[in-house]
Amino acid sequence: MHLKPNVWKLTALLWFGVMPGWSSLYSPATAAMPVDPKILHVLNRLSFGPRPGDVQMVAKMGVDRYIQQQLAPDSIPVPQSLTTQLSQLEALNLTPPALLSQYEPVKAANGQKLTPDERKVLREKARVVMQQAIQARLLRATASPRQLEEVMVDFWYNHFNVFAGKGLDRILVGAYEQQAIRPYAIGRFRALLGATAHHPAMLFYLDNWQNTAPGSPGARGRFTGLNENYARELMELHTLGVEGGYSQQDVITLAKIFTGWGFRRNGPPTDRTTGFYFDPKRHDASDKVFLGYRIKGGGVEEGEKALDILAKSPATARHISYKLAQYFVADTPPKLLVDRLTKQYLSTNGDLRAVLKALFQSPEFWQTQYYNVKFKTPYQYVVSAVRATGIEVTNVQPLTNTLQQLGMPLYGCVTPDGYKNTQDVWLNPDAMTRRISFATTLASGRLPLQAIAPMPLSVTPSLTANASSASPLAEMSSVAPVPALTRTPKAVQPLDATQLAATLGHPFSAKTQQAIATNPSQLSAALMLGSPEFMHK
Repeated sequence: MHLKPNVWKLTALLWFGVMPGWSSLYSPATAAMPVDPKILHVLNRLSFGPRPGDVQMVAKMGVDRYIQQQLAPDSIPVPQSLTTQLSQLEALNLTPPALLSQYEPVKAANGQKLTPDERKVLREKARVVMQQAIQARLLRATASPRQLEEVMVDFWYNHFNVFAGKGLDRILVGAYEQQAIRPYAIGRFRALLGATAHHPAMLFYLDNWQNTAPGSPGARGRFTGLNENYARELMELHTLGVEGGYSQQDVITLAKIFTGWGFRRNGPPTDRTTGFYFDPKRHDASDKVFLGYRIKGGGVEEGEKALDILAKSPATARHISYKLAQYFVADTPPKLLVDRLTKQYLSTNGDLRAVLKALFQSPEFWQTQYYNVKFKTPYQYVVSAVRATGIEVTNVQPLTNTLQQLGMPLYGCVTPDGYKNTQDVWLNPDAMTRRISFATTLASGRLPLQAIAPMPLSVTPSLTANASSASPLAEMSSVAPVPALTRTPKAVQPLDATQLAATLGHPFSAKTQQAIATNPSQLSAALMLGSPEFMHK
């Protein structure tokens, strides 16, 4: 990345001049906070940071009411402008069976293998589907007033991570988030767990679609043996945790329980909405003992029983509670808080809304020692910076590029543990330089977030949820290019530093205020967005 001289100046000023002694910069005693610190705290933790007017809104309605409102996202109206933008992203409404039939046909309609040109068209259409998923996520994160829902989508997607770079998942991750994550982000954990377990994106990513009982009637071709990948990650990452008390034998048994769980490209799936398909011919129907529980041999109900056991486990309750406390409070969360959340999880049968409410009402959440101590991930930083500007985004490509440069491309985590949210992963000099480069460009008004009008990213006008029976390749042959600029870009308009400071609630330390005061005014907004205080939440 080529950095302008001003960026190097800001990097040196903030990284080497202000950043030493960070631990002392963020205490209420040294930070200038004319706004009630509780308001800033709740906006920075339950949302991706304030937009213009948010501080005043929370001050008027009260912190408690704001929390209650965010815990009930369906009660919060979505702006018509956002609804309109999302409605143009047609692939959001496609089911996995429709996506697979339109974008991943194994053969052409005439039964012949796909030609190189046909495969090229498929790759382009798959790219567009991926663009729509990214567009939807960033539009919602920056503009939706249902901020806690967006925060929890970020949390749960990383908890149940699926890597878009693996084969079919490049066209399935958007549907995965839309069907398996978003509807259950503040619901019951068992429902969330079940939705991810049944989704083709997860079944493909962790190879369970190939998981087959050896010697079963369906064991042939690529379906010849037991695959433990999903079973292992289901316990280690999704539920019990690495210290959850399970054995290798439990992994093997769970893999047997999930034999036959997969999805279909063609033919009627078990679930027409997701494409989930259970193949009894590849299932191990023997009786089993899993985590000390006897499970009678049968069919798909064995997997449901195993998910019930895992969701109700005290180890799962603690694992989920620890991760939530780490995400919302501190990288090393207080043990008493984790204990309290664990009890709440168990007493409410995994009601995530109740667990979150207990977290936000806990004394630990409100202890000032935990204010502004969480270092923002690149995703949190980029989204919070855009929100602070109040810009209505119509072009997410600059944000997509920035996340790529910062090492956190959306849906791009290769490993099943997802992106981490702790400081040790993201804080380093190179990352700071890149963040400040982004802050400088954004503050100068040169980031073209409104360069193109909202538009559908589909490559054919007939892309609908009810896919026709006609050959998808007939449509693909008339692929249209992504539209160019549809209106004259707005004139470059630097951010108003005074307005930005008011939006953020003036959270800056004395050292940062001094840096702002002693540098040219045109650098003020960039200094705010690149400050240590803004890097934290």
